Amino acid sequence: MKISRLLLALLAVLALIAGACGDDDDSGTASGDGATEAPDGPAIRIGAQDFGESAILAEIYGQALEANGYVVEQVSVGGFRDVLLAAYDNGEVNFSPEYAASMLEFLNDGAGEATGDADETVELLQAELEPMGLVALRPSPAVDTNAFVVTQATSDELGITKLSDLPADGAGLTLGAPQDCETNPFCLPGLERVYGVDLSGDFVPLESSLVAESLAGDAVQVGVLFSTSGRIADEGWVLLEDDMGMLAADNVTPVVSQELLDAYGQELLDLIDEISAAIDTETLTELNKRYDIDREDPDDIAASFLEDAGLATES
Repeated sequence: MKISRLLLALLAVLALIAGACGDDDDSGTASGDGATEAPDGPAIRIGAQDFGESAILAEIYGQALEANGYVVEQVSVGGFRDVLLAAYDNGEVNFSPEYAASMLEFLNDGAGEATGDADETVELLQAELEPMGLVALRPSPAVDTNAFVVTQATSDELGITKLSDLPADGAGLTLGAPQDCETNPFCLPGLERVYGVDLSGDFVPLESSLVAESLAGDAVQVGVLFSTSGRIADEGWVLLEDDMGMLAADNVTPVVSQELLDAYGQELLDLIDEISAAIDTETLTELNKRYDIDREDPDDIAASFLEDAGLATES
């Protein structure tokens, strides 16, 4: 009887050991601390440029990828695209949150190919990236481009919520915008070409940093700001809808190396697309407010966004 009990105990111990070994060999399962084991492949090195929105986006993608087991490194690359592209070339970076129209126009030396259609613009961008071994993925709904903004009071008084609501002769409206608005195809010329609206008679050229202050002080009634500026959310201003598709499709668009896609395949692609789909213009504006106005850290902003979006754990 004692021998039988001893054998049963020994067999039970061996079964537990075998089960533990089986768990160790099962890649992609949860480890003891609740994290997901890393897929087999290179580290994902995300290049963030030196402005708040880029840092927030880098953290959003990075934290979501880490939650799904990928090894992620955040790399600060400064504020210039030539530096970012050099970082891709030397392998320092293999992923970055980019802007479709702006990156296209940087690579084509300002040829004016970007349009208001995100898919068309990304297709053109991909043609520029392919010889460099890079891939533009599906664009997010979030657009960060020069956009036309009015105060809530002006919107209510004149019934203006979209660009087609602007009076054709611009009567009673002063436009404040950077100097290049006079020649930028997505500013004054675009308003006249697409909407038949001429605001050139009351145009005040301003430094970018002064447009919001001028709008707040009613020195101008229409201001050109970045569409995801945190100031828009903080002030409760109205971002005029581009209802006829004039503005450049500067959708947030992940750019990754072909080598990274080859290593991880469709599973990585699907996850990045899922993250991108959760980011829209209104949401990104609120996140920028938390950075620019409320002075929160990008990693904290990203973590709470991912939790709210249901992307904080393995998909």
